[in-house]
Amino acid sequence: MDRRRLRIATYNVEWFHALFDDDGHLLDTNAWSGRHDVTRAQQIAGLTRVFRAMDADAVLVVEAPDISRRRNGAVALENFARAAGVRAREVCFGFANDTQQEIMLLYDPDVVRATHAPSDFGAPRFDGEFRIDLDVDATEDLVIFSKPPLEMRLDTPLGRIRMIGVHVKSKAPHGARDADHAMKISIANRRKQLAQCIWLRRRVEAHLAQREPLILLGDLNDGPGLDVFEDLFGRSGVEIVMGWGEDEAGLMYDPHAARALERRIVAAPTTARFYIASEGRYLSALLDYIMVSPDLRPMARRWRVWHPFEDPACWEDEGLRDALLMASDHFPVTLDLEAEG
Repeated sequence: MDRRRLRIATYNVEWFHALFDDDGHLLDTNAWSGRHDVTRAQQIAGLTRVFRAMDADAVLVVEAPDISRRRNGAVALENFARAAGVRAREVCFGFANDTQQEIMLLYDPDVVRATHAPSDFGAPRFDGEFRIDLDVDATEDLVIFSKPPLEMRLDTPLGRIRMIGVHVKSKAPHGARDADHAMKISIANRRKQLAQCIWLRRRVEAHLAQREPLILLGDLNDGPGLDVFEDLFGRSGVEIVMGWGEDEAGLMYDPHAARALERRIVAAPTTARFYIASEGRYLSALLDYIMVSPDLRPMARRWRVWHPFEDPACWEDEGLRDALLMASDHFPVTLDLEAEG
């Protein structure tokens, strides 16, 4: 294998924590998983097939198994990697959170060395607080991350790379009593989501100012044209994080996001597929991204969404197609980097 190449992936795995017991052992049984109408054995088999097919040097796992007083999600993820027989078998994780969804990096220690490297230059650390006046009322809003982004330093065959793994808060109006209450919750959630993206953008700008190659990847729960609140606030969170419309030297790039932003009347790629029970149909959305800094763009050879219906190779491989549908409601995104010369 040519080690001057590097494959990076991001993958949101729905209900991953439900596949393990409290000691981090896989529950490879025919009992139901957290996914609708999918057993644990089916989901584990699906994930095994997908991780093997990706064969990535580093995979950001969004919604990784939880870390708490009784559970160690890093051990669980390492146990999965061992059972699946994949190269990416060691785990880097950062600040634990109070949810059952961690952000972790699975990586191949023979190729990459990953270290949690939180910083506070340009913006507060991601386990801290961010103050910003979101609605120009001269009152600062206090923003926190329920899932603090994972900020890492990667030593790779292509040199040292900074990486930020993210899972930005969803905007769904959970707990709404009626339509008006749902609207109020949605606007509040949107404001918080945009504030988190501004926080991320300030960290991005700080890394770029130091001329550090940077990859920002994960689930932003947002995309251009995704909902009506974009008109209310003017920009999507993705545009903010990318620096879209600003100085080209500070632009983080993802071709799927760029395509959606440049040609909104044309169907954009999608990375997630959710069943809407009340409407009896599926909703597809572009939520997962791998953004690179300008100095990494010349090395970026291919972004790929492993979508069972939109990627021809995934569609033609019936086993992989079924595995992707069993494994999660999101589909992985990969990026191949290659040094010139």
